[in-house]
Amino acid sequence: MAAFDMPLDQLERYLPEVPEPDDFDGFWASTLAQAAGPALVDVRPAPNDLALLDCWDVTFGGFAGEPVRAWHTRPAGVAEPLPAVIEFAGYGRGRGLPHERLTWPAAGYAHLLMDNRGQGDQYGSGGDTPDPSGTAPGGPGLMTRGILSPYDHYYRRLITDAVRAVSALRALPGVDPARVAVVGNSQGGGLALAVAGLIPDLAAVLVSAPFLCHIRRAVDLTDNAPYGEIATYLSVHRDAEKAVWHTLSYVDAVNFARRATAPAHFGVGLRDTVCPPSTGFAAFNHYAAAEKIVRTYAYNGHEHGDAYHVRDQLRWLNPRLQPGPAAAR
Repeated sequence: MAAFDMPLDQLERYLPEVPEPDDFDGFWASTLAQAAGPALVDVRPAPNDLALLDCWDVTFGGFAGEPVRAWHTRPAGVAEPLPAVIEFAGYGRGRGLPHERLTWPAAGYAHLLMDNRGQGDQYGSGGDTPDPSGTAPGGPGLMTRGILSPYDHYYRRLITDAVRAVSALRALPGVDPARVAVVGNSQGGGLALAVAGLIPDLAAVLVSAPFLCHIRRAVDLTDNAPYGEIATYLSVHRDAEKAVWHTLSYVDAVNFARRATAPAHFGVGLRDTVCPPSTGFAAFNHYAAAEKIVRTYAYNGHEHGDAYHVRDQLRWLNPRLQPGPAAAR
């Protein structure tokens, strides 16, 4: 894909006005209050056929207390409290199998990989969490499910699940609750930003090719899914435009980024036609924390820096969380 968005010097200064509803904070406070209570529901050992990493099948209470599944993986034989990384997966992907996502536990972290409710059928190895509340009218895609009301929208539920995942991880034995980072790519990056705006005491945030950022501009720039689902929906429901943009203002990650205080590491591919670079920079430039950095990849799209970027994430995060038992610090 040829370069299609702003040049880098303009991206670095791009600070758009992204609509924010007056009751944004109250909406999310009320939503999370409805999900309050003990987070962990069930934790049981899960075979992963690996000698150096142990794994547990975790169930925690998410939106409306509905059960959400996750894999918890950590270095084998280490009982001392470890710093932890919560990973949020991309659009259409579930938690897969317990041996799939191993970078963070192999680096010495306790790791929680959250399942995406109602997802897992587009790529990867499947998911295990239904979306029993997803019955409101909307389009066929997740992005437009319940899109006529912020109370019904799919991402109200998924963002709540992501916040609850932090509480669940902190309640697990052998986790240092003061050293918790969130990480995600694409949809996972949008979820990480949302969590960063809703939980004030995270140790770090790592996002790449973030979805859900400056949503209206994204719809104007790309026809690719998931943003293309919104345009397709509005091409049929021509009188729903006002309601749609009102709903999406409650889940736009730029509005969460304005409230985030944890150190942040971003990654953006400058030829990304799925999550256009200006939308990621909108979140980065609005991100409230003083300590933040963005890595750009001039000739890459949605894959951004791929393994090169993961290496950069590890090198940035390790001195901040100091992987290994707390007693060894």
